[in-house]
Amino acid sequence: MPTIMITGAAGFIGGHVAREAERRGGLSLRLMSHRRPPAGAAAAAAGPGSGSGHGPGPGAVVPGHRTVRADLSDPGSLRGVCEGVDVLLHCASQIGGTPEANEAVNARGTAALMAEARRAGVSRVVYLSTASVYGRGAFRAARPEDLVRNPGSPTSGSRAHAEDAVLAAGGVVLRPHLVLGDGDRWVVPGLARILRALPGTVEGWAARTSVITAQDLARLLLGAGLAPAGDLTASVYHAAHPVPVNVRTLLGAVAAVAGPAADPAAEDLMAVRARELLAARGIAAQGLDMLTSDHWFDSDPVWRDLRCTPGPDFEAAFKELAEGYRRALLDI
Repeated sequence: MPTIMITGAAGFIGGHVAREAERRGGLSLRLMSHRRPPAGAAAAAAGPGSGSGHGPGPGAVVPGHRTVRADLSDPGSLRGVCEGVDVLLHCASQIGGTPEANEAVNARGTAALMAEARRAGVSRVVYLSTASVYGRGAFRAARPEDLVRNPGSPTSGSRAHAEDAVLAAGGVVLRPHLVLGDGDRWVVPGLARILRALPGTVEGWAARTSVITAQDLARLLLGAGLAPAGDLTASVYHAAHPVPVNVRTLLGAVAAVAGPAADPAAEDLMAVRARELLAARGIAAQGLDMLTSDHWFDSDPVWRDLRCTPGPDFEAAFKELAEGYRRALLDI
């Protein structure tokens, strides 16, 4: 029974990975969390005896699963966390906050974790990164080998440094773009704010974008961790549904769950005017830039190499998520 450690197991993607691993069965899970215990079936491990403070602690055990507490910003707390681990799925990241916090967690914390993984003899490391390491631009059926990283924020810059540490350790990097699902606090809420701030469409919302559900992304992360080495043809993969989504379709689905929004037929704005309107509402224009130019990343290689079948297309998948998003957006 291989032992898999999941960092950020209490977070959005890490939680989905833990649940997917449990559904798969036949795996011993070590769930690493900093601020709060992981939810789901392993939550029982977070009771008395699971460790406190910044150290991993001995963990309280449920069948095959253990929770450890450690803090990527405190390298000393990572000592020993990888002992006995076969596969490390690194899903923890600092998103937003100060540049110093991003550097401490994403860059230095990942480097310290990789040192622990090497020392413990971990056989496979998979890092959940982001397509934002490319910065702004238009991307059409783009593959990693054809692109140059150009991060435009402290978060994406520090995650590029984290990628470097993982790749230097012989690991694998997955770069998703937009991730949807239960626990999403960024993508759909951010799109809802943009929709409510604008009186119509922007340049017809004609761009295409890459999207993946958290459940599909969890399948890819777990698959990349467990795949035979000979099946992996790259060290960096894009991770999205193979079929890009038209932004107009994406925003139409969001509008249906976000409540009242402007009539899209009322006005079609130029991007410059839309940025002015968003700025007046205190909304960053970065989200708009992603909606008015193609952000389509070729993900066929990861599905092919992992012999994995993508889940439903966007419209079918979003129908399953709609009610959860409707409840989550009530206060936005």
